[in-house]
Amino acid sequence: MADATSAPPKHFLSARVEHFTESVIREMTRQAMLHGAVNLAQGFPDFPAPPEIKQAAQHAVARDINQYAITWGAKNLRNAIARQMKAWQGIELDPEKEVTVCCGSTEAMISTLLAVCNAGDEVVIFEPFYENYGPDAVLSGAKPKFVRLRPPANALGEWTFDEIELRRAFHRHTKAIILNTPNNPTGKVFTRAELELIRDLCLEFDVLAITDEIYEHIIYDGREHISMVSLDGMRDRTVTINGMSKTYSVTGWRVGWAVASEKITNAIRKVHDFLTVGAPAPLQEAGATALCLPPEYYTKLAKGYRIRRDRLIPSLIDAGFKCFLPRGAYYVMTEISAFEFKDDVAFAEYLVRKVGVACVPGSSFYRDPRDGAQQVRFAFCKKPETLDEAARRLEKLRQS
Repeated sequence: MADATSAPPKHFLSARVEHFTESVIREMTRQAMLHGAVNLAQGFPDFPAPPEIKQAAQHAVARDINQYAITWGAKNLRNAIARQMKAWQGIELDPEKEVTVCCGSTEAMISTLLAVCNAGDEVVIFEPFYENYGPDAVLSGAKPKFVRLRPPANALGEWTFDEIELRRAFHRHTKAIILNTPNNPTGKVFTRAELELIRDLCLEFDVLAITDEIYEHIIYDGREHISMVSLDGMRDRTVTINGMSKTYSVTGWRVGWAVASEKITNAIRKVHDFLTVGAPAPLQEAGATALCLPPEYYTKLAKGYRIRRDRLIPSLIDAGFKCFLPRGAYYVMTEISAFEFKDDVAFAEYLVRKVGVACVPGSSFYRDPRDGAQQVRFAFCKKPETLDEAARRLEKLRQS
């Protein structure tokens, strides 16, 4: 018998996982629980979902809709997605051939990248970026190519990008660009002119646009959400990703979807089938109910988050943060230079342990951690009393 101890050790781990860490956002939630802190780190509401959606889920379970749905999504939900894409963006969809329901928009994104990317491909990503995008590109075998979003000079300004830098990111190896609008973490809502510029580059270099539009209904100050797929020339070269989590306050349900042309959808469905098989069947039925809510629901949703935004930001400013006003989504990026900490990680640790408020270190949204070393992100998708308690605790910063 061969001596196992004499054989050289095998490298059991994939080289891919060496290029990224576990989620910093989810780690900050664990730290908030450990230290009894107010969790303004992870973007989940601490208030109830709409009662009619919860009742729809309960009724679906009671009606024994508890077995596998069709792999690419329950028919009722796919029909509702197609109907709402027509109502909101004027896009005609075939729900039988162009919609894939996934386990959240997170799975929709990785399924899409695995379906379209080959080794050697590059994926353009704006930074600061939602922390999944870089690892998703790596896991799909592609190389992320980052283009900087620059913070505004003043609190009321807009995050911008350099057109020349963006153009330089496109070349013959570019397979796709990931676009998140409204944007997490900056709150930027891309304008029509910016989207048309990106569209023109996609057409010139034969690049796919993968758009994460999970915050499409959470917009403020007269801004308009525009889907890339609605622009001329982009119907067959856009994958539109969305889901229930943010619009309907059900982040734990994990129901999302990817909308694309039939050829791309077929590839996404193959990956999705073997990655997760399908999203939760009763919650998909509840999703069909959610997408039938009246227009007033979405108006009220955006207004409620605007009120929360305007409640939290003055407290942050009073505590010493420099805030960049978000125009969409439910996060606010801040600068922490006034606090004289060596970096964002040390500051976030101090804030959660000593002050009792959890945020996300800005470095987790950048390729190079040094670029976010003086930034942190707060989430304001919380009850008014939660935001008030956070404000009370943040007074400790001003006092110290």
